[in-house]
Order: sequence, then structure tokens, then C-alpha cells
Amino acid sequence: MGDKQADQGYGTVNVYRAPGAVKIELNRPDRLNAWSKELSSDLLTVLREVAADDEVRAVMLTGAGRAFCSGADLKDGVDAARDTNGHIDTKSTLVTWYHPIVTAIREMPKPVVTAVNGPAAGAGLSLALAGDLVVAKESAYFSLAFVNIGLVPDGGSSLFVPSRVGMARASEMSMLGERVSAAQALDWGLINRVFADEELRPQAAALAARLAAGPTRSYAGTKRQLNSWLYARMPEQLELEARIQQEMAGSADMIEGVSAFVEKRPARFSGR
Repeated sequence: MGDKQADQGYGTVNVYRAPGAVKIELNRPDRLNAWSKELSSDLLTVLREVAADDEVRAVMLTGAGRAFCSGADLKDGVDAARDTNGHIDTKSTLVTWYHPIVTAIREMPKPVVTAVNGPAAGAGLSLALAGDLVVAKESAYFSLAFVNIGLVPDGGSSLFVPSRVGMARASEMSMLGERVSAAQALDWGLINRVFADEELRPQAAALAARLAAGPTRSYAGTKRQLNSWLYARMPEQLELEARIQQEMAGSADMIEGVSAFVEKRPARFSGR
């Protein structure tokens, strides 16, 4: 899959086309591809376009620069998430942007490879695990970092993580918030394959090309089966995530966690 850019129409997403396959590249490298409203809008538009394009038979999702996606953009996102009364409205952001994006990936009738080229943290981990096959370079890492800022997993991660690694490891990831190396993620079954750093791009492209040349309807049927068995209650779980996250928003611990993150200091949680 070459890097001849096919579409310059998006400010935060690059789109590259090859016969039968599309590479979507998150393009906010200066912010480690952190989620913003613009990125969410661009990504959702592109995902819906490629899902409806019969010429596209496989999709690869990756990040520009040194990160896959570092999660929500806390420096800009907290203020942007405030409602007209000044209250932090995380639920609207999740329902408007995050949920449609992960749902578009899961329901797309074609395989999606996520190529994790660096940190995949918080909602970035949710985005990575929404894919059908997840591959990573050796130096990448994964983190359910929500707890570090007094929040709970969202973006589907409370569903995607335990479905891949089970209750014990999901609890460890979500409650301790520690980094999981690519090698550990592979051993746990969180991801499918790990490549040397310099091999990720060509290997992921080759995998996408292989899928693009394969039986597309078979892949679509397989996704329907897996979704039915593992994610039949995905809409209800996403709604639960949003509701609980809204309970956390504006709590003393969440405010302290975000402040500590922005100020690059240890958080001092009070349990309130």
C-alpha cells in the first residue's frame, strides 16, 4: 500500500488509496494524534465513506508521527466539552463522536487493520481495539490511562479489552492504568502481531493488501458472527460508559487528575 495521497480534503486525517485498500492516517502528530472535535469529525466522515465504497475491500488505520493516538486532547478538550452552564459534558462528546466511530469500524462490512505505530492510550486504545486485526511495532505500548485522571474506560474499551484478555487483565489495565508493552499485549492476546519498528509499515500494508485480495463477503459474514457473539450489547455498554463517565466528569478527582496531567506532576486524589 503506497503513500500516494488520494484526498487532501481533511485537516486532521490523511487518506491513501491502493487497489482495493485504503490507509487512514490520524494526522495530529504534534499532539500525538490526540482526539479533538475536528479529528473526530474527519475520521467519522472518512470511515463512513470507505464503508460505503464498494471499491474498498480492506482498511488500515494508523497514526502519523510517533504515536497512534494518545487519547482525548485534555489541554483543549476539557474546555471544549463544557456546556452553556460551564459544566463538563463528556456524555455528549462520547455519543456524538466516539460511539459512531467505533460502531462504524465494528459494523463496516470489510476488515479493518489497526497498525499501532506508537502509544495507544485511553480512547486511543479503544480506537485501536475496535479493529478486526491489531498489529503494533515493538516500541509501541497500550494503556487504559483513564484512571490516572479520575475517569473510567470509555469509547468501547470496557467491552473490547475484557473480550480480548479476560476479567483479571482487564481489571489490572483499567484500575492500575499501567503501560502494557507490545510484547506483553501480544502475550496476553490483546493484539495479533508485533513487528520490528521499521517493519510495521510494510508488514501492515502487506496484511491490508492480503485482505483486500481476499473474500470480502466472507470477512463481512465473519464480522457479523463475532459481533453477534461478543458485542451484541455494544450499544447498551457504550451508553453505560457514557453515563458513568458523566458521573465522573467534574468530580474533585477528575479535576485534580487533569490538572496534574497538564502541569506534569503527580496527582493527589481525595476520593471525591
